[in-house]
Amino acid sequence: MIFFCFFNIGFDKIRLVFKVRLFTPKNKISPIKEFLDDCSPNLRTKILRQLKYVEEYGLNPAIPNIKKISGTSLWELRILGKDNVRIFCLSLPNEEVKILHILNKKKQKTPARELNIALKRSQEVLDL
Repeated sequence: MIFFCFFNIGFDKIRLVFKVRLFTPKNKISPIKEFLDDCSPNLRTKILRQLKYVEEYGLNPAIPNIKKISGTSLWELRILGKDNVRIFCLSLPNEEVKILHILNKKKQKTPARELNIALKRSQEVLDL
């Protein structure tokens, strides 16, 4: 799944739209796409709405549900509600955002194993 980059023109403003791309291992289906296919329609709608905000505004810490994970190059997008979902993202040059990992969060603290998956994928992306 790829979201396209274009310019919105209106009211004498030009605003850049960020490219949001899903992490996809070589010759495999994206684990993020699989997660989206398996989740409920309501949750999928919430997730895609949040990704649309990222597409419009980028990974901006002023947005309440986005925060930089200290000590890493990763950003965390939080989706709250009945199902708490965490999306780990990486900001890349040329206004591109790579979605690395997505998970249902059941406990207060994010499991180190899940964060390590996102870090490993970020290294794969940066090594390309």
